[in-house]
Formats: sequence, structure tokens, C-alpha cells
Amino acid sequence: MLKHDTGTGAFDTGIDPGFLDVLEKHPENADRVRNMLSILRRAPISAYVSFHSGRPALISELLTFHSQEYINELVEADRKGGKVVCPGTFLNPGSWEAALLAAGTALSAMKHILDGNGKVSYALVRPPGHHAQPTQADGYCFLNNAGVAVQLALSSGCQKAVVIDIDVHYGNGTAEGFYGSSKVLTISLHMNHGSWGPSHPQNGTVDELGEGEGFGYNLNIPLPNGTGDRGYEYAMTELVVPAVERFGPDMIVLVIGQDSSAAVLDNGRI
Repeated sequence: MLKHDTGTGAFDTGIDPGFLDVLEKHPENADRVRNMLSILRRAPISAYVSFHSGRPALISELLTFHSQEYINELVEADRKGGKVVCPGTFLNPGSWEAALLAAGTALSAMKHILDGNGKVSYALVRPPGHHAQPTQADGYCFLNNAGVAVQLALSSGCQKAVVIDIDVHYGNGTAEGFYGSSKVLTISLHMNHGSWGPSHPQNGTVDELGEGEGFGYNLNIPLPNGTGDRGYEYAMTELVVPAVERFGPDMIVLVIGQDSSAAVLDNGRI
């Protein structure tokens, strides 16, 4: 997964504007995962962590969430040497193998739980997945890792699952994938950024509630920019926990994007 090269440029554009002495690394780069791994291996939490290997996902497993046409598009882009799938999202040589391994590792983490080997497992993967919709990529994401893991849980005997996404951006891909399902409650806490273009048509507003059988099973919690620990604690206590308790899931899947805590000041508050 470290071989997924997102390149350099001005922020996430992959473009050299011609007036920078030092081009920036893309914000979704391998160094982030290297540091997270070093924390798990060397920080005080290491005594409580055991490591297990993942595996590449099978195409048949991807099709539990994504359309055949979309997967074919990614396979063909990889065969031709890569593609800018959408703004900031680069499928380069090595990216498709990394995406398959990320999705498969999420499946392995879910199977670890389903097989009774523990109550908590964590899939440390890249590229990320929560913006990837059934038919298109978005926001650095090609395959929806959480989405395929949820589908595995449902096909293995779980009647209901909840996805709780705390990334600072709306988990639109996961919400889109289960928008018509009453078996999956999708919850997203995010800044109120709205749509950012054709790859991300969803707004993440409170009135996006699901549709058909899934109406009422998508809970969006847009938070003001600068919301700190107390705001998240209030949202979790007053909104998320009661919703989860009413729903009564057999499985909880957490999508833990770290960008909501990118700047920590004033004793943990932004």
C-alpha cells in the first residue's frame, strides 16, 4: 500500500505551478501510514496490539458494493498505466494493487471479528475509501473499504450494521452505497462543506436521510468549522449514541479519518 504514489505539486493538484522551490507532497501520502504504524509499534498502546496480514480483495468481493462497469474502468485505467480519475485522485502504476490490498485488508479485519478472534480490529490501509461511491471515485478514494466490509458482515449473518464516520469530510460514498437500505445505518460527523463537484454531488446536509427502504437510515451531523472535543462529545452523546441504541446493530464499523484532529491547540480544542 506504500507503493501508491500520489505525487507532488501544489497541495493535491499534482501540478507544478512554476513558482515553488519545493513541491508539496500530496496530502494522502505514504508517510502518514508509516507514522501511524510506528505509533502502533512503539507507543504505549503497542503492548495491547497484535498484528495480522491482509490480502488483496477479489473482484467478486468488490462487486458487493461497486458496479461491474466502474471496476472495469479502474482495471482498464491500470492496464493503460494510470489515469487522473477525478481532481486530486491519481491512479498511478501500483495504485490498483494498493487499492485491492486496502479493500482486502478491511475484509480481513472484518473476518477476524466474524470468526470470533476478537471484538475490535483495525485496518490500517491506504488508499482510503469512504468517498468512493458504487459507480465512481472521489476524494483520493477508489474502493470503499468500509462498504465491502459491511457487505461481508451482512452476508455472514449480521442482520444490521452501523457505520460511524468521523472524518472531517462527509462519508458520501458509504452513505450513497447504503442509501436505500434499512439494514445499514450510516452516520457521518463532518464539517459543513457541501458538494465539491461532479465526483461529490452529495451535500452532507441533515435533510439527506436516505430513500425508499433506507429513508431515515442516513444521519448527517454537519459541524461548524473549529468544532473541538466538547462539540464532538456532545454530538456523540446526544445524537450518535441514541441513534445507534435505537437501531440495535450487530456490527459497528468506524471510519476513522484523522483530519478532523489535524490542528490541536488549547488543551485539545481547536
